[in-house]
Amino acid sequence: MMSPEINLYVAWGGVFVGFLAGMIQGMFFHDENWLGGYGSWRRRMTRLGHISFFGIAIVNFAYFFSIKTGAMPDPGQWPSILLVVGHVTMPLVCYLSAFRKPVRHFFAVPVVSLLLALVIFFVKGLSV
Repeated sequence: MMSPEINLYVAWGGVFVGFLAGMIQGMFFHDENWLGGYGSWRRRMTRLGHISFFGIAIVNFAYFFSIKTGAMPDPGQWPSILLVVGHVTMPLVCYLSAFRKPVRHFFAVPVVSLLLALVIFFVKGLSV
């Protein structure tokens, strides 16, 4: 059975990779035409991929600490698994769709994973 500690490790991993992605992308932001310019699809998607590392890390941290502090009961392994899937697939789909536009149709994978995780977490938490 997966324990919520995985969400803590995934969150810190996301912060680390987010710093690296920001450093790499930051080396090119001075060029107004980089990836087609500021408003281009590629540049917007890479920015979204970069920030998703941090945003979903916050959700994983919140999940971990909600359970470990006893603020919410442990809902089992599904929310934990789904949060990890969402954290891995959101930046992946963002970066891939920046260069292969049809990949954008896979945004349902991270979004549905994250939504299901929260629904299961709250339904099980409120039913106790």
